[in-house]
Amino acid sequence: MHAPVLVLKDSLKRESGTKVHHANIQASKAVADIIRTTLGPRSMLKMLLDASGGIVVTNDGNAILRELDLAHPAAKSMIELSRTQDEEVGDGTTSVIILAGEMLHVAEAFIEKNYHPSVICRAYNKALEDAVAVLDKIAMPIDAQDRGAMLGLVKSCIGTKFTSQFGDLIADLAIDATTTVGVDIGQGLRDVDIKNYIKVEKVPGGQLEDSKVLKGVMINKDVVSPGKMRRKIVNPRIILLDSPLEYKKGENQTNAEMLKEEDWSILLKMEEEYIEELCMQILKFKPDLVITEKGLSDLACHYLSKHGVSAIRRLRKTDNNRIAKACGAVIVNRPDELQESDVGTGAGLFEVKKIGDEFFAFIVDCKDPKACTVLLRGASKDLLNEVERNLQDAMSVARNIIKNPKLVPGGGATELTVSATLKQKSSSIEGIEKWPYEAAAIAFEAIPRTLAQNCGVNVIRTMTALQGKHANGENAWIGIDGNTGAVTDMKERKIWDAYNVKAQTFKTAIEAACMLLRIDDIVSGIKKKQAPGAAPSKPKVETEADADSEQILPD
Repeated sequence: MHAPVLVLKDSLKRESGTKVHHANIQASKAVADIIRTTLGPRSMLKMLLDASGGIVVTNDGNAILRELDLAHPAAKSMIELSRTQDEEVGDGTTSVIILAGEMLHVAEAFIEKNYHPSVICRAYNKALEDAVAVLDKIAMPIDAQDRGAMLGLVKSCIGTKFTSQFGDLIADLAIDATTTVGVDIGQGLRDVDIKNYIKVEKVPGGQLEDSKVLKGVMINKDVVSPGKMRRKIVNPRIILLDSPLEYKKGENQTNAEMLKEEDWSILLKMEEEYIEELCMQILKFKPDLVITEKGLSDLACHYLSKHGVSAIRRLRKTDNNRIAKACGAVIVNRPDELQESDVGTGAGLFEVKKIGDEFFAFIVDCKDPKACTVLLRGASKDLLNEVERNLQDAMSVARNIIKNPKLVPGGGATELTVSATLKQKSSSIEGIEKWPYEAAAIAFEAIPRTLAQNCGVNVIRTMTALQGKHANGENAWIGIDGNTGAVTDMKERKIWDAYNVKAQTFKTAIEAACMLLRIDDIVSGIKKKQAPGAAPSKPKVETEADADSEQILPD
């Protein structure tokens, strides 16, 4: 193996790092410009064609950038930002890109004046520390148990999304789901595992208003033999298995020699007895419903249905975990290890319903479920996908508040307060770092400015009015109402943001800007493609030594 040849990009000669910085900044600004129009409640939607030819209509920053295929490495790392933000706090994916793009944009002037990137980064990091300190100062604690306050917060966070036209519906679903699966981890803290314990089931048809959070789990399965098994059981005893209820087949080819005629029937009988014993071990506990992740043979099905037990087979592992959390059962690996404590008795109702063309099994009315399913109904697949994306964001916001119950003002008010405070502080900073520090302060204004642009109001007038109000870091709650573009008090309008989201946005954006500024060379380790028209390499001729021994024909 040869080491990859280092090929320098033609456009980026190794004369100086300035050109590279310029290219990186341009690429980052291009990414920011793509999703700039999707910030705020009056934002535009983007229609994306994905790789498989499908269409996605959304204004969720992360969903848009996920579909982009960009060649420039700096642009790629900008896209990573929004993904990090989405995984970490689930909201602010658009803001983080706009802020990082703006930070790089204001740094461009200093790069051209031959400022060293390290100086700019030092100033930016100082600005970040001060910005987080301002956040701490203006943050307002909130009671996570107060449903009204939670509803207002989640609504203001998803007010910028497409589904905000459906009012409280999505916010209600999100709060119900996250409060259901919240687990106390001591010291007054709660943890919410959205990924594993909240399943969003999209069923086309019906109206969006029919969507609900089930107090339990719903799975896209029917019982094994619908004619013989009950489809509705009240207060079922549930056994969950992780093993097949069928005869074990040999790992590899097994040869058995039969000497007598009866041997064959003995073999068959042994199989039947094995399955019967498995079923009897389960039936000892008088279950009403047996669910297994693996297969379930016809014979086992017969034994179970004879005793009036319903069975579901080949369930996903994740679904099985959710059912265990919902009804209090324990997943058992071997039927002979079953105990009474493994049987789930927490569910109030097991029922199989037909929705549209498919059958769904519901295990609902659970006593204290620690997992739930959100059932989404809607007119079309596209609508459902967008609602699901917005619901994920809403649940993340609810989770952030449960984890860290503090609020900051939305509508660009936080950024303006931070900007005004940093501008004041910049005069006390000595040396060359003062100017980049002040530029970082101005960069924060990109968020309220973009909001004003997307509302369609006079940007300069609005921004001047806002800057006047925030002049000395006061009036921290004055911002832009994203629907009308009016300059109002965010407390009255109930336009809030979660503290976690804002802090994460600032940190991610500034750290990413610093990282991109520190790059002074782009070196490619990709091998050059063969030029068209060049002579193809000769085919390899197999010698006798290379030939596979099985392929040599006998003489």
